[in-house]
Amino acid sequence: MLAILVPLAGYLIVDHYGKNVVPIPAYYIFERVDTVVKNGKTVYDSVFHTVEDIKLTNQLGQQVTLSDLPDKVLLINFFFTSCPSICPRMMGNLEKIQQAYIKNDTLLQLLSITVDPERDSAETLRMYGVKHDINPDNWWLLTGSKKEIYEFARKQVFVSVTQGDGGPDDFIHTEKLILVDKDHHIRGYYDGLDSNAVRKCANDIAVLHLEKDKHRPGLLKRLFSTTE
Repeated sequence: MLAILVPLAGYLIVDHYGKNVVPIPAYYIFERVDTVVKNGKTVYDSVFHTVEDIKLTNQLGQQVTLSDLPDKVLLINFFFTSCPSICPRMMGNLEKIQQAYIKNDTLLQLLSITVDPERDSAETLRMYGVKHDINPDNWWLLTGSKKEIYEFARKQVFVSVTQGDGGPDDFIHTEKLILVDKDHHIRGYYDGLDSNAVRKCANDIAVLHLEKDKHRPGLLKRLFSTTE
């Protein structure tokens, strides 16, 4: 129940009291410093990694990309349907996050990418989703080219330090959840097997959604404006 109630309560609290009250999730994977001139002064601006797009196939057999999800916070993980070890527990924790945002499915998209695409076809993923009551509207189970998936895991979301080419003997197995904001910057890594880490992830999702609307009026002002 906490996994369901905490993020929604947090959403309302942060919305009412403002973004400076609750810590905003940090940016990850620093790349460089750019310099720009503003009002005659040189300003130094840190540039952080932007996750590049990837085209995959979801459990409904649809070709999809990250760019198909504008203005959504993304939560990415890697799994495979026949996994007997960490995946069932990690996916169970993701089910709790999905339930927490089921009435706000425009806020969040869960992306579970198989690391065993040769066996995990779109139909296999669909059957897995049905078995686990996964709603494809806001949770995609994804398959595609193993080489592209493994390159994405290593070079875009950085969940593996091993070297590999996505060949038959290459394998990535990680419990990490990767939180990506609407601009496709990485904003958090969480242990998908740890209930406290998953709870923090759920709260950070709510905070990131508010961050994208940081210039809108607070909750009470919006309520009063609708009654005028």
